[in-house]
Amino acid sequence: MKPIEFSEVKNIYEYEKIREDFRKKVIAAKKVRRIRLGDKMTLVLENRESVLFQIQEMLRVERIVTDEGMQHEIDTYNQLVPGDQEVSGTLLIDITEKSLIKPVLDSLVGLNNNMLFLKIDANEIPAVFDEGQSDDDRISAVQYVKWRLSDKDVQAASDLNKEVAIVSKHPNYSFVYKLSPDERQALVDDLGK
Repeated sequence: MKPIEFSEVKNIYEYEKIREDFRKKVIAAKKVRRIRLGDKMTLVLENRESVLFQIQEMLRVERIVTDEGMQHEIDTYNQLVPGDQEVSGTLLIDITEKSLIKPVLDSLVGLNNNMLFLKIDANEIPAVFDEGQSDDDRISAVQYVKWRLSDKDVQAASDLNKEVAIVSKHPNYSFVYKLSPDERQALVDDLGK
């Protein structure tokens, strides 16, 4: 997928004119892209449309109107746009109770060290985590992840006879989540762009 370009981003005034319809469209598309991974995590599969929406909303909320400020947001969020043969996602660690934030996050340290995979048939592809979101002794509640696929992986993902799943091998939070047909189709559609 090609990155978002400055010419695609609307200024706040122009965005307000289309916001309601655009927002509804993105929310509908995200329904199938929001994947619940047990009781502590949600993965949102990202694409150009979801990233453009995030950029527009950030400009709106932060009241960013300068070209430099707009370009900074575009550059920042373009990191979420999947590249060729990539699956990109925002991984949210869901903690609603304030007293549990630190203990839950501490229990998930190391998730970024080859413990989260996209499994296509028998091949487990390790997630590549954004380095700024965690280190050896801490992890953020929001993680940006990508999986880089080979030609064989892309082909297998499109084969309905092959299983596609998200797998965690973290000792404190392990799971295998098989993608539904609709979730899988969203992933395959993005790989074809």
